[in-house]
Amino acid sequence: MKLRAQRNGARTEPAFHARLRVLGVDPAAAGPTGYGVVETDGRACRTLRFGALPAKRWGGRENFPGRLREIHALIASLIEEFSPDGVAVESIFTALNMKTALQLAEVRGVVLLAAAQGNIPVHSYSPREVKASVAGYGHAGKEQMQVMVRAMLGMRETPSPPDAADALAVALCHIHAAQARARVAAATARFDAARTERPVPIPSGSERARAAKAEARKRPPLARLSPVR
Repeated sequence: MKLRAQRNGARTEPAFHARLRVLGVDPAAAGPTGYGVVETDGRACRTLRFGALPAKRWGGRENFPGRLREIHALIASLIEEFSPDGVAVESIFTALNMKTALQLAEVRGVVLLAAAQGNIPVHSYSPREVKASVAGYGHAGKEQMQVMVRAMLGMRETPSPPDAADALAVALCHIHAAQARARVAAATARFDAARTERPVPIPSGSERARAAKAEARKRPPLARLSPVR
């Protein structure tokens, strides 16, 4: 697949009619972290791999640093195996409490680190953006999202667990956004090219003055008013 020009060593997205491979990640502070690799040829999407990394516990307490290491190793291995054109990550939900939000930010941090180490661009989308893009409704439930992901990817079975379906939805959301941006850019380029080929003449000051005088001559003369006695 031919990619656009490189910027700062990182790969940029291909045009919407080319192949695009995206790694979607649904980070979680306490529950499983979902992941999914989706590829599109510009017409249809298919899944290459999906799943969820469960949160392990040792002695009844979660080893959070060890969990971060596992998530980083997982994302790094997926990037090395599939060479995605981009990594799409769900952003932090603002309604979370402070402790959970900080832990989720740390999970996102190791995901972003793995992507940066592989020179892969990262894109963040809010949960509402993902739901609106995939289900057409920003407050869609998990079951509805699973059904829509299954339909869009042409899967025989509903993707499970829900965390994996959410990761696939994040990847689909980025594909839709990338294709929309590419279409807008192509339309803008065509419009600019048409304006360059047929420039619109801009009249000079003297030409505008002559046109104003000619227009004034065409107007009927005003009737003289007789003085009032």
